[in-house]
Amino acid sequence: MIRVARKKPRPKTAATSNNKRSARRNDARKTDEVTYRAALDTGAARPHLRGMKASETDILLIPGHGAPHQDHWQNRWSGKLATARRVEQSSFMEPDRDAWVDAIRKAIADAERPVVLVAHSLGIGAALHALDGNADKIVGGFFVSPPDLTLKGPHKKIFETFGPYPNAPLPFPSITVASQNDIHGSYEHAGDVSNAWGSFLVDAGNSGHIDIDSGHGPWPEGTMVFAQFLSRLKPRN
Repeated sequence: MIRVARKKPRPKTAATSNNKRSARRNDARKTDEVTYRAALDTGAARPHLRGMKASETDILLIPGHGAPHQDHWQNRWSGKLATARRVEQSSFMEPDRDAWVDAIRKAIADAERPVVLVAHSLGIGAALHALDGNADKIVGGFFVSPPDLTLKGPHKKIFETFGPYPNAPLPFPSITVASQNDIHGSYEHAGDVSNAWGSFLVDAGNSGHIDIDSGHGPWPEGTMVFAQFLSRLKPRN
């Protein structure tokens, strides 16, 4: 079951002389988790979001590193949602931050309706760096599997060029979906960045990187969460 918390839940830590500040912060962030559907039904997630239809938005699908697979959930969404389109890049195999950011900025600028960003993995960093100057057109962000851009691994040199993530609250409502066993970033890391962005954190359980390799071609839970999120968006004033 997908679960959601307003702020990232953390376990208590021993308040030693070296970690008292961390322990106080962890205790302050503890919260009960509830199902996402229940949170939205009670208006707990974002009570001011009401009334927008998917057809009233331009949904920009922003993939991460690697050739987009035809069965990836983002490609499936592009085929099912009439106003959704994938932001194409010159190279998904050899990501270039400046080129990716420019392509996303252009896609936002070209949009004729309020924009909803749907970014996966490395596409999240690119999307957030593309906000300068056109964030006023964006009404929502749906971020899935934010990688730890400082994590050691085979893609470290590529990932670190997309960092650091912006650490200020976003000027639009957003949801961050994270897994408990993502090889590209811990759930704790996802909680840290979602807290910084003011994003609603969704616990996807043990779902890997939420991609083809983890079995997420069809992603019914993600579809439900996204549909609920869209139904509560409204145009920005």
